[in-house]
Amino acid sequence: MVIFADTEPNHFTFATILTSCYGSLGFETGRQIHSIAIKRNYESHMFVGSSLLDMYAKSGRICDAHGVFHCLPERDVVACTAIISGYAQMGLDEEALKLFRQLQIEGMNSNSVTYASVLTALSGLAALNHGKQVHSHVLRSGQYSYVVLLNSLIDMYSKCGNVCYARRIFDSMPERTCISWNAMLVGYSKHGMAREVLELFKLMREENKVKPDSITYLAVLSGCSHGQLEDMGLEIFYNMVNGKDGIEPDIGHYGCVVDLLGRAGRVEEAFDFIKKMPFVPTAAIWGSLLGSCRVHSDVEIGIIVGQKLLELEPENAGNYVILSNLYASAGKWEDMRNIRDLMQEKAVTKEPGRSWVELDQIVHTFHASDHTHPRREEVAKKVKELSIKFKEDGYVPDLSCVLYDVDEEQKEKVLLGHSEKLALAFGLIATPEGTTIRVIKNLRICVDCHSFAKFVSRLYARTVILRDKNRFHNIVGGVCSCGDYW
Repeated sequence: MVIFADTEPNHFTFATILTSCYGSLGFETGRQIHSIAIKRNYESHMFVGSSLLDMYAKSGRICDAHGVFHCLPERDVVACTAIISGYAQMGLDEEALKLFRQLQIEGMNSNSVTYASVLTALSGLAALNHGKQVHSHVLRSGQYSYVVLLNSLIDMYSKCGNVCYARRIFDSMPERTCISWNAMLVGYSKHGMAREVLELFKLMREENKVKPDSITYLAVLSGCSHGQLEDMGLEIFYNMVNGKDGIEPDIGHYGCVVDLLGRAGRVEEAFDFIKKMPFVPTAAIWGSLLGSCRVHSDVEIGIIVGQKLLELEPENAGNYVILSNLYASAGKWEDMRNIRDLMQEKAVTKEPGRSWVELDQIVHTFHASDHTHPRREEVAKKVKELSIKFKEDGYVPDLSCVLYDVDEEQKEKVLLGHSEKLALAFGLIATPEGTTIRVIKNLRICVDCHSFAKFVSRLYARTVILRDKNRFHNIVGGVCSCGDYW
C-alpha cells in the first residue's frame, strides 16, 4: 500500500515516484499511485500523465499507456515520445509508425529520442522508404549531430538492407561510441559479411579510441559463424578464454561457438563443446544445436537435444516443429506424428509464417496460403506460373521442407503457399522491371523458398533482398550473399 506523509503530494511528487514504478513489483505500486492521482485530480496533469504512460509502457501494458495518452488534454514531446517508444520496444512497429505519422499531422515537435524510437520501429519493419523520410526529418531538425540518432540510423539502414549507406553514416561520424561500432559490426554480421566484420574489428582495435565490449565480441563471433570462418571465430574465442583480449567470455559467447560449429556441420564437436562448458547450457544454446542437427540431418544427436528441449521449454512451439521436421526429413513419420500429437495435447501453437513487402509507403503482409490480401488470386496465379517456368530452367522443389506425411503433389502445393513465395510474386507483379524486391520474413526462410528467390533474381534480372529472423540474403543474378550457408 502507498502511504504519504502529512505533506500534501503535488504533481511533482506523483511524477517523481512513478519514474521508479516499473517491472512486476513496481507496476502494482504504480497502479496504486495512479488510483490516488485520479482521486486527487492529478491524472491529467502533463507531468503526471507522461510518467503514467511511461510506467505502463515499460511494464508492457501498452493498452493502459495508450488509454492514459488519449486522456491527456495536452501532449508534449515527452508524452508523445514515451508512447511511440513503448510501441517500438514491444515490437509493435506498425502501430508505432502509424502513431508517429498521426502525431506529426497534429503538429508534434520531435526530439532526438522521438526519432530514435521511430527508427527502431522502422528497423523492425525494414521499411527503407519510411526510414529515408525520417532521415530527412532528422537533417532538417538540426539534430543530426546527436550520436544516439546516428547510431539509430546505422541500425535502421543495416536492418533495411542498405549496409553501404549505414557504413557511409558510420564513416562520417565526428565521434563514435562503442554502440556505434557495435551497430556497424552487427549490420555486417547479419548480412553474412564476415570479412568486413573482421576488417572493422581490426580497425576498432587499431584506433584504440573505444574499447571493444562483450557485445562487440558477440557480433564478431556471429559474423564468423554466418560467414564460414569457423576457424577464425574459434581463434578469437580462445583468445578471450586465455585472457588475451581483455574480455571474459560469458554464456552468450559460448552460444556463438555452438552456433559456429553447428553451422559448419561439426555437430558432434558442438555437442561435446556444450558438455564441457563452464555454464549450464540455456534452451537457446540447445535450440541452436537442434537447428544444426536438422540442417545436417544428424538425427541421433537431434533426438537427444530435442527431447532435452521439450523438458526445458514445454511451451515453445519451435522446439516441437524442428524436432518433428527432423523426424520428417528422416522419414520417421510415426515419431513425427507423436510430436504433433504432443503439441496438441499441450495446446502449443506454432507462430504462423508471414512475409511482407513495402510498396508506396504501404506494408503488404502475406501469410502462408494467404486468403486475405486483396490481390490474393492474382498472386497465387503468379506463383504457379513462376513454379512452371522455374522447373523448365532446372528448379526442383525441396519437398523435405514440408512436415506432412502426404503425397508429393500435396507437398508441392503446400510449398507454393509459403508466405515468402507470395511476397516475391507480389513484388514481381507490383513493381517496375529491374526494381529491387525487398521481402521481410518473421521466421527463418526455408531451403525451398531460398532456392525459389534465387530463380526470381536470375530469370527476371532482379536484385532480391530477403531478411528473415536471423540474417539478410542479398541475391543478385541468382547468387546469394550467404553462399547458401545460413
